[in-house]
Amino acid sequence: MSMLDNHKILFSNAALFFVGLTIMVAIIPAISNQKNNRPLPGAPTLSREARIGKGIYISNGCVACHTQQVRNIDMDRVWGERPGLAADYAANTRTDFWRNTATLMGTERTGPDLTNVGVRQPGKDWNLVHLFNPRIVVKESVMPAYPWLFERKKDPGKSDVIVNVPAAYRNGDEKIVATKDALYLLAYLQSLKQAPLPETTTAPEFLYKKEKKESSGKGAAAAPDGKALYAANCQTCHQENGEGLPGAFPPLKGSPVVTGADLDKYVDIIMNGYDARAEYGVMPPVGTNMNFTENEVAAIINHERTSWGNEGKKVTPEEVKKIIDLLKLKTP
Repeated sequence: MSMLDNHKILFSNAALFFVGLTIMVAIIPAISNQKNNRPLPGAPTLSREARIGKGIYISNGCVACHTQQVRNIDMDRVWGERPGLAADYAANTRTDFWRNTATLMGTERTGPDLTNVGVRQPGKDWNLVHLFNPRIVVKESVMPAYPWLFERKKDPGKSDVIVNVPAAYRNGDEKIVATKDALYLLAYLQSLKQAPLPETTTAPEFLYKKEKKESSGKGAAAAPDGKALYAANCQTCHQENGEGLPGAFPPLKGSPVVTGADLDKYVDIIMNGYDARAEYGVMPPVGTNMNFTENEVAAIINHERTSWGNEGKKVTPEEVKKIIDLLKLKTP
């Protein structure tokens, strides 16, 4: 009982107990995790710009609406090629000396998961327009706009990065210019890509729903849904109605590329992107980034050629495969 009567002994023992408990339940497990979980060999190191952008992402509270975790359930398949591993977060160190590690995994998805957004949506123009005002590209979006990341200028300089914002969202002939903070944030978003697993490592499986799906023929696999593929990979820029956004992204409705006979050019644009018209943003290599098969490319082309009043000739996966194979041979 002498310990209870002597406050020095009491406080000293309490402090020792607290320190010992901290070492056991926090420090030792943390050191063990650092030893057992290392970044994957193919995980890229963040560039200086991306590291600054990560700080901007954190300070603007983006984690409140966006997760960075692909769960092993079937509905998460759209967010990444595989479920997340502990190694995916091993490089997520302290923000700085005074601030602990930011919980970038998130807790809810008011907006989509961003684990692999650098592959799904790598385009500079789309991301900058989206940050300036999300409603420009996604009318139903509830994401707040970030106008303080941009400047309005009448006479932008040669080094300024002009954002392709439609005229309806600008005042007269002014231009929207991305600030350094916007470009840093863009660099971070473009860096978010799932690292490939080593060849000897088996990827965790997604949990599939047990549903029986009837095929259209005996032993034949169902053809890809071109409309769904378009919605997932093309619609954010070219819009659901195929009309694009004037001054930002070109229309597919009535497009001579879509309805024309030059299939080689059409497939090349889908697989390798397009940057031939200064009035529109650069299209990223969506097909290559998403590893589209000839069946998927054919399904997208056929959807675009038969929608919004377009009357283009349908194509077969075999025709598309020949072009994709030739494109691969031309790639250095």
